[in-house]
Amino acid sequence: MHGFADVREAEQFLADHPEIDAFEVYLVDLAGISRGKLLRREEVLTVYRHGRPLPASILALTVNGEDVDETGLVWDVADADCQAFPLAGSLTVLPWRKVPTAAFQLSLHPQSGQPAAVADPRHALIRVIQSLEQAGFYPVMAVELEFYLLDRDDDPFGRPQPARLGDGRRPHSPQVYGVRELAQLEPFLADLYAACKLQRLPARTAISEYAPGQVEITLEHGPALLALDQGIRYKRLVKGVADAHGMQACFMAKPFAEHAGSGMHLHVSLADELGHNLFASDDPHGSPLLRHGIGGLLTTLSDALLLFCPHANSYRRFRAHSYAPLAPTWGVNNRTVSMRIPGGLPDSRHVEHRICGADANPYLAAACVLAGLLRGISEHSDPGAPIEGNGYATAQPGALPNWQQALARARHSAWLHQVFGDEFMKVWLAIKEAEQEAYMAEVGEQDWRWYRYTI
Repeated sequence: MHGFADVREAEQFLADHPEIDAFEVYLVDLAGISRGKLLRREEVLTVYRHGRPLPASILALTVNGEDVDETGLVWDVADADCQAFPLAGSLTVLPWRKVPTAAFQLSLHPQSGQPAAVADPRHALIRVIQSLEQAGFYPVMAVELEFYLLDRDDDPFGRPQPARLGDGRRPHSPQVYGVRELAQLEPFLADLYAACKLQRLPARTAISEYAPGQVEITLEHGPALLALDQGIRYKRLVKGVADAHGMQACFMAKPFAEHAGSGMHLHVSLADELGHNLFASDDPHGSPLLRHGIGGLLTTLSDALLLFCPHANSYRRFRAHSYAPLAPTWGVNNRTVSMRIPGGLPDSRHVEHRICGADANPYLAAACVLAGLLRGISEHSDPGAPIEGNGYATAQPGALPNWQQALARARHSAWLHQVFGDEFMKVWLAIKEAEQEAYMAEVGEQDWRWYRYTI
């Protein structure tokens, strides 16, 4: 199920693309960041045949790329090399690069990739998918990512600002669902869709979202692992195309205090072995199986929140009337809740999980969502009554943990240790603890502005 590629894929690609000499090879770390190397053409076939050694510490890094000794993957193991292999279907051209360049994704081998393989986030998702399949459920997912298009240059006060549109003007109002705003982004969107087609990424509808410069493009649903691989590669692609257009694609959860944050909505259903949607129902509330699954998602939400919202900035997104949920709630065709059952045809019934920030690692977030569904189904969990109307009006203060509380909750969660295993949790918790300690120790502009002259 790990999906490692056959060398014939690389042989055919090299034959089809004699102009390409540079190849980015990358592994996705626990923060969802691509880390790897730039190889030359003559090195590619060796990687496909025998793998590529990567240091164990590549999965022991903070979001800032700093080693965390407490993971046990740095000096305790002498930063040993671990063998990684290319994933099938990931070898593609990067059309936005000035120098002809291709890329392919690596994943650590379950055996020869030790000791770091235990912390490979893609493996964590695979293990959860296998648990579902053993129970007769085949997860179908789609990744929906919001992002801001920012100017490369900050404003005069050193703050980020929306990129200028095609008419040279900088947007200043939300203009949600604005068609003109999409037309003004035509050169960027045309190149983005072309790149998605070239990389076999099923990009669909584009939307001008609820803030100036905020965009969302949906991806088509598919088998869970494939859908998450596509989500990872799509995020890389968006950043690359934006950069080629002189912009920055920003996936921070909350880049502007006064505007909506950016979420990563995960759409999920479960199919049987013949592909029939087990959540399908004429009832808009979905099948009993769907409601049990939602019960599990609500039960496990607080334990999993640090994987859905991994950074300090993630928690700034939770504001009333901001389209980010504030409590463990569910509803039908309701965008004020955490777990939404969208309207649509009976065969399309599914859950839209709306908690994650765009800054979450898609593999880890999806693993938690699927594990929560399985727990709810196994325990026949009752989600309670759905929220009718404004879910913000019923949300109690503190219904969701803050960043520090979420770390404490994750540290003591027997369920998370069961889902991911003690070795994975040791690595991941050590990184998150190091990040929190470093973040809280930093003194910056907000401290000076609040306290320098007033205290």
